[in-house]
Amino acid sequence: MNSTSLEPDVDCALCPRLVDFRVRNQAKFPGFHNGPVKSFGPLNAKTLIVGLAPGLKGANCTGRPFTGDGAGELLYPTLIKFNLAKGHYKAAADDGLTLTTCRITNAVRCVPPENKVIGAETTACSSFLVAEITAMKNLTTIVSLGLVSHNAVLKAFGYKLSAYKFVHGAQHDLDNGLVLADSYHCTRYNTNTGRLTPQMFEDVFKALI
Repeated sequence: MNSTSLEPDVDCALCPRLVDFRVRNQAKFPGFHNGPVKSFGPLNAKTLIVGLAPGLKGANCTGRPFTGDGAGELLYPTLIKFNLAKGHYKAAADDGLTLTTCRITNAVRCVPPENKVIGAETTACSSFLVAEITAMKNLTTIVSLGLVSHNAVLKAFGYKLSAYKFVHGAQHDLDNGLVLADSYHCTRYNTNTGRLTPQMFEDVFKALI
């Protein structure tokens, strides 16, 4: 596999555990996308949003990041509100929604069992994140949704994790000129428990304006 590729092959075999889960899901949900989920949005965007991994019945089903699950119900309306996207989010890859000045990807491109990735999987996918960041010539800000994403970005740059602590709402000025902004993941678990409110999430993006 070409290490400079922006996306994994459709039959990417880098992570045996995820491949096994993919094969089982292909049999169980034959109508799903069931493969690595490509990034969404223009490469000339100024902001890159990095999530954790596709949701089983979200992006793994629809083939578009954060589409079809609870996380997208908060993420996309927020992006529209702050003019990072336009259109209407209807939880389908063909809903016509477009991203204008942002792009969305995941630290791990394939759906993991129980929505939990392991370190080897973020490491295996790191080359795609590095290639994506390198290709985004207008990039100024990376928004990390959750600790796993935060750490994946830092590792991609070769930074020590202890140098930039994950804190919701924090903005870290990296020595490569980029800003790393942290948010709790917009998963329904976090919103249902009150760990993340819509206002808290919106404040992360408002602070970037």
